[in-house]
Amino acid sequence: MLKFKSFYSALLFVFILIIFSGCVSRQESGKSVITVWHWMTDREPAFKELSKRYEAKTGVKVSFELYVPSDAYSQKVRAAAQGANLPDIFGILGEKRDFSSFIKAGFILELTPYMDEDNAKWKNYFFAKALAVNEFNEGNSYDIKPGIYGVPIDIMTIQMVYNKALFKQLGLNPNRPPQTFAELLDIGKKIKAANLQGLVSGWGEIWMIDCLANNYAFNIMGKDKVIATIKGEVPYTDPDWIKVLSLFKDMQESGLLASGLVTMVNKTAEQLFANERAVFAFNGSWCVNVYKEMNPKLEYDAFLPPKVTDKYPMAIWGGAGSSFMVSGRSKNKEEAVKFLRWLTEAPQQAYLAEATNNLPANKESINKIPQVLANFARAMDSATHPRVWGVSEFSPVIEALDKGIQSIIIGEKTPEEVAGEVQRIKERELKKRR
Repeated sequence: MLKFKSFYSALLFVFILIIFSGCVSRQESGKSVITVWHWMTDREPAFKELSKRYEAKTGVKVSFELYVPSDAYSQKVRAAAQGANLPDIFGILGEKRDFSSFIKAGFILELTPYMDEDNAKWKNYFFAKALAVNEFNEGNSYDIKPGIYGVPIDIMTIQMVYNKALFKQLGLNPNRPPQTFAELLDIGKKIKAANLQGLVSGWGEIWMIDCLANNYAFNIMGKDKVIATIKGEVPYTDPDWIKVLSLFKDMQESGLLASGLVTMVNKTAEQLFANERAVFAFNGSWCVNVYKEMNPKLEYDAFLPPKVTDKYPMAIWGGAGSSFMVSGRSKNKEEAVKFLRWLTEAPQQAYLAEATNNLPANKESINKIPQVLANFARAMDSATHPRVWGVSEFSPVIEALDKGIQSIIIGEKTPEEVAGEVQRIKERELKKRR
C-alpha cells in the first residue's frame, strides 16, 4: 500500500511538473496568443491565412475559433460571459439592447481612445454608417457612455436581386429592374402567367420580413413616424402601417411571392435563386459569395426595393455586416486592439473582399470588388439599421408584426386584423415598462 501511495505521489508530481513546465515554456517563448471567436463559415479559410500573415509579421499568434450555426454561437458567447470566460475578441449577434447589456457588464472594451489616436486615423478607415452600428451617441436610450465599442470587419446592404436570363424569358429588359412597386406587381402577374417562381427569401427566419417591412415603412411614412411608433406615440393601427401590411397582400395576390415563402430558410432561398428557379430574391450582399459558390455562371444584379411613393426615400438595412469587440476583461487588450487595427487596414480588407466577396469596411478597398458587389456598396447611401435608431422595438412586438405578415401572405388574416393584434401587444409591453 505504501509503495502504491509513493508511486501515485510521484506520478502526480511528474504530471504537475509537466503542466508547469508547459506554462513556463510558453511564457518564456514571449509569444502572445489572441483568441477570436466567430460564426462566419465563409471567412474561415481567409481568417486562417491572415492569422499566418500576422504571426509572421509580429510574432503574435491569432487563433480563430469557428462556432456554427449562429444560434449556437450566440449561446456560447452568453454562457462564456456568465462564466467570465470570453475570448480576447468576439462578436455579438443580437439587437443593440443585447450589445449594451454586455457593455454595462464590463465585457466590452470602449475603443474610442484608440480610434481617435493620430487624428482619428483608424476611425477614418471606415464608412460612417458601418461604424455607427457599433457606436452609442450622446443621450442614447441604453444609458451607455457615448463612444465606439466595436470594429466593423465588413459592410452589408440588403436589397433585391433579379435573374437576368429569366427577365429575358418574361420579355423584360434584363438591364432594367423595376423602379416602382406598381412595376414590381406587374412583373408578378407575368411570373404567375408563365408559371415561374417569383420572389424567394428566408422569410421563415422572420427578421428578413421585418427588414422589408421597415424598408417600406420608411418609404411610406418616413423615419420620424417609424421612430414615433417605436416610442409608442403612433399606433400600429395608423393608416400608414395598414398600407405597409397591405403591400404583402398585394405581392401575394399578384403572383410575385414564391410558394412556401413563409416557411423558407434563407439557405433554401439562396439555392433556389442560384439554380435559376426564381426570378427575384431578397437578400444581403453576402449572397454574392454564396451564389458564386453555387452557380458561378449566374447572371443577376442588385437593386433597391421598388418604391411605393416619392414622398420619402427608400431606406434599406445596411451598415456593418460583421463586427468584432475586444473583451473588457482580456489580459491581451492591447494586443487584441493592435490586431483589429491591422485587420482593418486596406491590404487586409482588400484580401478579405477578394477571398470572400464581402464588402470591405475600409473605404479605400471598395474599388477592388466585382461589379454586382459594387452595386450593393453603392446602396450604402440609402442604408439605415435598427441599431442606429437610438430606440428599439420590444421583441414581442417585432415577432407579432412579422408573424402577422406571414399570416397575411397565407390568407389567414387581414392587414387590419394584424395591425390590431400588434398594437394590443405594444400596449401590453408599454404597460409593463411603466
